[in-house]
Amino acid sequence: MYQRREFGFGQAGLTATLSLDQVIRPTRFDFREWLAAADEHFRYVDLVPDLGVRIGSLEWCRGVATCLALCFLTWQLSPGFRALPGAVPAPVSGDAWEETRIQSIAPQAWGGDTGHRMAATDAVVPLAAAPERPSLDIVATLGEGDGFARVLTRAGIGDGEARRAADMIAGATELSSIAPGTAIRITLGRRTNRNVARPLDALDFRARLDLALAIRRDTGTLVLRKTPIAIDNTPLRLTGLVGDSLYRAARAAGAPPRAVEAYIKAIAGKASLDDLSADASYTLLIERKRAATGEVELGNLLFAGLERGNRHTQLMQWTTGGRTEWFEASGVGKERPGMAQPVSVMRVTSGFGMRFHPLLGYNRMHQGMDYGAAYGSAIYAVTDGVVQYAGWHGGHGKYVRLSHAGGLGTGYAHMSRILVAPGTRVAQGQVIGYVGSTGLSSGPHLHFETYRNGVVVNPKSVRFASTSLLSGNDLANFRAKLRQLLAVPVVGAAKTG
Repeated sequence: MYQRREFGFGQAGLTATLSLDQVIRPTRFDFREWLAAADEHFRYVDLVPDLGVRIGSLEWCRGVATCLALCFLTWQLSPGFRALPGAVPAPVSGDAWEETRIQSIAPQAWGGDTGHRMAATDAVVPLAAAPERPSLDIVATLGEGDGFARVLTRAGIGDGEARRAADMIAGATELSSIAPGTAIRITLGRRTNRNVARPLDALDFRARLDLALAIRRDTGTLVLRKTPIAIDNTPLRLTGLVGDSLYRAARAAGAPPRAVEAYIKAIAGKASLDDLSADASYTLLIERKRAATGEVELGNLLFAGLERGNRHTQLMQWTTGGRTEWFEASGVGKERPGMAQPVSVMRVTSGFGMRFHPLLGYNRMHQGMDYGAAYGSAIYAVTDGVVQYAGWHGGHGKYVRLSHAGGLGTGYAHMSRILVAPGTRVAQGQVIGYVGSTGLSSGPHLHFETYRNGVVVNPKSVRFASTSLLSGNDLANFRAKLRQLLAVPVVGAAKTG
């Protein structure tokens, strides 16, 4: 009996044997065995090698042959490049082209630049009446110089109801006090038909920092509701070192630009800002209103302080005699050099000294200067003072004399009308009367005189400089306010170097 491969090489005794499958070959063709043998043969044959390496080798040539064969097969199997017959639309131009372009995709992609709407198709179903929202929420903004009722009308409220709402708001606050840019939240209700305006259901806005107003419709009637808001008026105190720049240091500490500019302008009149050292310190106190709801409003500068070593400058704004200015802690105001013009047009018609009098007919001393001006022109006080005399004064006609600090005085003659009374205080630039031709005058003009300790002097030789001084109760109130401001705690500090 024989078994397939029962014995093979490597048997003991070096016996050589033949197996039955090696001696007797099958006479029938087996396709599966042939396919397995072919698979075994071509398994390691790469028909598509990388043509970028081993250029010129047998394997590379086989890859080139494969590529050429595939290209030839593709060319043989391609259908060709013959034109396909089809219907060609007729060319359009003019209005037809424009209408065609309107309904194309491109204008929609460009944002619909034609201004036309897409033509309706069969998919469009006309509606007899489009449904409306039961209510509309709108935010309207009050513009510069805008009217409150006009804003409501633009929002869609009827004229009558808009006026009633504006009257209700006017009863709670001045409409002119509502700041431009205020947002007004409006709710419009359902209307009975499309031919009438929607009714006002609700309205609310912030009228002032300390007041919120709202209007609600209650059982068909508009009702106004006021909501007061608590306000803290404690000023804002900022302090820090000057560093490289006083302006930048104060701005970095949180001071608004307007307050910093006012601070520099006030301090510049008392101290030189050009030689400030980096370790000099500044102090600003600014008006501040803080609402309980979190909003903050900053106002004017109240106090300006500057410390340079052992030199301290403290200035506070104070109003006295109708004038608001900066005063030092001692109650001394800012010196105002020079003088205002007594008339708007300084046209000198006659100077100080001896001259021939046109009416008297002889030479005499002219104790002032004449300024030519039109009849009725305003006459101004050249500096602060007190009215010493106001009335008829011989050849001066209607005449006003003012006394000023330092033993100086001024006189204004030939007026057509006097506006001040003896004993009253006048400010620099205040109108005290009008140009005329009363007394010994040949025509409308102002005769202006200056006095030093009661003696007439040439107006050109006088230099006026006025300084306000606080005294009595005014000084006591000033110092009390100053102590109150200095007691405000520091909120922010800026350290710059």
